[in-house]
Amino acid sequence: FYFTATLLPGPAISSGETLKPAGTATTSADKVYAHQMVRTDFRMQKLDAFLQSSNQVHQKSLEFDANESSCATPVNSDSQSMYEELNDSEVLAPAILAAPDIVVLMSNTSCSFYFRKRPRTESDVDMKTDLTAASVPRRRIIKLTSVKELRSAISEHAHTGLQEMLQNHSFVGCVNPQWALIQHQTKLYLVNTSKLSQELFFQILIYDFGNFGVLKLSTPAPLYELAMLALESAESGWTEEDGPKEGLAEYIVAFLKKKSEMLQDYFSMEIDEEGNVTGIPLLLDNFIPALEGLPLFILRLATEVNWDDEKECFESFSRECSMFYSIRKQFILEDTAFTQTEAFGMSEKPWRWTVEHVVFKAFRSFLAPPKKFAEDGSILQIANLPDLYKVFERC
Repeated sequence: FYFTATLLPGPAISSGETLKPAGTATTSADKVYAHQMVRTDFRMQKLDAFLQSSNQVHQKSLEFDANESSCATPVNSDSQSMYEELNDSEVLAPAILAAPDIVVLMSNTSCSFYFRKRPRTESDVDMKTDLTAASVPRRRIIKLTSVKELRSAISEHAHTGLQEMLQNHSFVGCVNPQWALIQHQTKLYLVNTSKLSQELFFQILIYDFGNFGVLKLSTPAPLYELAMLALESAESGWTEEDGPKEGLAEYIVAFLKKKSEMLQDYFSMEIDEEGNVTGIPLLLDNFIPALEGLPLFILRLATEVNWDDEKECFESFSRECSMFYSIRKQFILEDTAFTQTEAFGMSEKPWRWTVEHVVFKAFRSFLAPPKKFAEDGSILQIANLPDLYKVFERC
């Protein structure tokens, strides 16, 4: 036998480019020194990012409605201009849900969602008369001043330098569920995953207001039992002066049932007439929050949300909801041999996979980190390649 040489495909050389002779020395301006060299490419992807089972998010205690998932069709983000606009000048009208109308919603998060849409009457919202295909998804255009102000506040407080860093970072690895390492150019950063993920979900709740999908609970969760579980935990801060736990739990059930129409219309949080939680918002594709935090979330909805002012209500609810969805260390097992992510309702992928390929991937596209993250220790620079060479270049 004999060997043959094969020319592998590579980048084409344009006719305008000229090759330098082999003997030509590289000028000092073109030379990249070792201490200035960036040895990673943020555009590279790992193979394990593609090794996700199609039924991963259909496991454990949360699952999609079978009829919804069979009727849905993914939509590309380039088709956003095709959305049929809805004028929500009367978006404060209570939601009235009837038979589910299944459409696929492409939100600002560029994720395909299963969205249960409520029917609207002529007096409820005006529709454009443009001729559109029946399969074109409809997106509600929110014109509430309070929501616009919250969105503007996010943009005003965004740190452009941190945003550019997150957009072009290379993921290094997880230290633990709360902290992770990323590289940007020649610098290594320690990032607080809990704080950044909480801010990410808050911004998704504000920017995608009124346009969420629904994660259906396979078994409805009674509000009363959730409230009792929360009151029995030390985090609730309950004392005997607050009154009997049973009475407080009954009050929480009655209170949230009154708010169920608004919660369902704006945030896709479903509470039935019997006082059971049947669905929670789908904020990020392939992500399910740790349900261990659901009892305290229900309790704080009744005690920490300002229901009297519209803007403060939307903001405080989004803060509480984003805390529930955030990556929290106390709900994740750190055993290296643990390969099932019970806390996320998944049975095939560990939490490290979710953090790297779902959460940090979302940081690239959707997170506008606030300026406070540069000062409160949420993002810390722990190494810089030029500084390391000053110490080790003589070794």
